Amino acid sequence: DVLDPERLIQCPYNKHHRIRACRFPYHLVKCRKSYPEVAKELATCPFNARHLVPRADLSDHITKCNDKGFIEQDIVNQSSGFQREQMNAVSTWQAPPCDEDWET
Repeated sequence: DVLDPERLIQCPYNKHHRIRACRFPYHLVKCRKSYPEVAKELATCPFNARHLVPRADLSDHITKCNDKGFIEQDIVNQSSGFQREQMNAVSTWQAPPCDEDWET
């Protein structure tokens, strides 16, 4: 199950590291510092920062990334929600009555 926080994920920096999914983001930060040469060769997916792939494979990964669909759906939902808000936005605000006369 991809949502299981206890499932083991292989570290992209050291193939012998297998980390629980719930600890994976912390491990990535630690291992990036420990393996700077490997880090230079990897690129981060724009849709999921947990996806680290060889730089040469990034464009292929982007076209196939499962998380791209979530981002695209969010964009569609936000834009349609924004359009709906603009259509329904009618201001009911009125200035409160003012008893002050700044001229006097």
